[in-house]
Amino acid sequence: MRELAVTNPIQRRNFIRSSLGLLSGAALVRAADSSTDPKALTNHEAFVTAVAFTPDGKRIVSGSQDDTVKVWDAITGKERLSIVVGGKGAAAVAVSPDGKRIATACWDKTVKVFDADTGKKLVTLAGHTENVIAVAFSPDGKRLASGSGDDTAKLWDAGTGKELRTFDSGNEYDITSVAFSPDGKRLATGDGDKVVTLWDVESGESWRLLEGHAGIVSAVAFTPDGKRLVSGSRDTSVKVWDAKAGKELLTLKGHTDDVTSVAISGDGRRFVSGGDDATLKVWDANGELLHTLKAGKAVASVAVDQDGRRIAAGVGKTVRIWELAK
Repeated sequence: MRELAVTNPIQRRNFIRSSLGLLSGAALVRAADSSTDPKALTNHEAFVTAVAFTPDGKRIVSGSQDDTVKVWDAITGKERLSIVVGGKGAAAVAVSPDGKRIATACWDKTVKVFDADTGKKLVTLAGHTENVIAVAFSPDGKRLASGSGDDTAKLWDAGTGKELRTFDSGNEYDITSVAFSPDGKRLATGDGDKVVTLWDVESGESWRLLEGHAGIVSAVAFTPDGKRLVSGSRDTSVKVWDAKAGKELLTLKGHTDDVTSVAISGDGRRFVSGGDDATLKVWDANGELLHTLKAGKAVASVAVDQDGRRIAAGVGKTVRIWELAK
């Protein structure tokens, strides 16, 4: 395995419109820098590496190098639950579609699944030979996908922990990010080879390669309708792709350092990206920059709620929450 040059988890991670839809282009930057003060949740004792909203938007889940995962009230910021993860903490977190389970990608080469209300550990998924970097639930909640420094992604039964399949492109690069398509038939992986790979979930075969980034692909996410895929990269860009044809539709330029994370609102109307330039960018579905949010420090992870108004980010040892106007 060839190691990535960056091991710190904070670093790992003219739109054109026509009557026919979105075409390739660079995003127009119309939004001025926003100095909106975020709410800071400060109970973690080490870097916050991952954040996620529950599907109902009422809670925020955060993972940290302090060996805990915390569940917060998304409105009040009150800590509701703290889970000791084990294995040096969580590199990534995912919440099941019903909001009842939390999956953690751990530095001890495992994925662990916990009850989101009680914190009880339900199952441990063991099979990777290096640190697990990324994790995602399937849309029906029955399966999990994980990405690892062992250069593979794996598919698991989320209930029993049984390994179902290994996705292996044969290259020697960490799998940095994973995402299921909304119908659960495709799995997208981003890696250190600067490409996004789309896999057939049932066969395990590579279905399509999306090539165009000039740096490590740090994040991938499907739009809710499954028609597009958004990726972030250490080349400082965010790209929007036609998920079926594999065609690059947009390149969003605005970050001045590595893009570490991307997220899409539940209604598909807004994309959010976070970067090592200590900012979050909020884009509309056509690639127009709506807001620049100043985080003060490098952004490790971002999450956005259903309507795109509430944004959470892992920044240093804190979770920060912004509320945007309609």
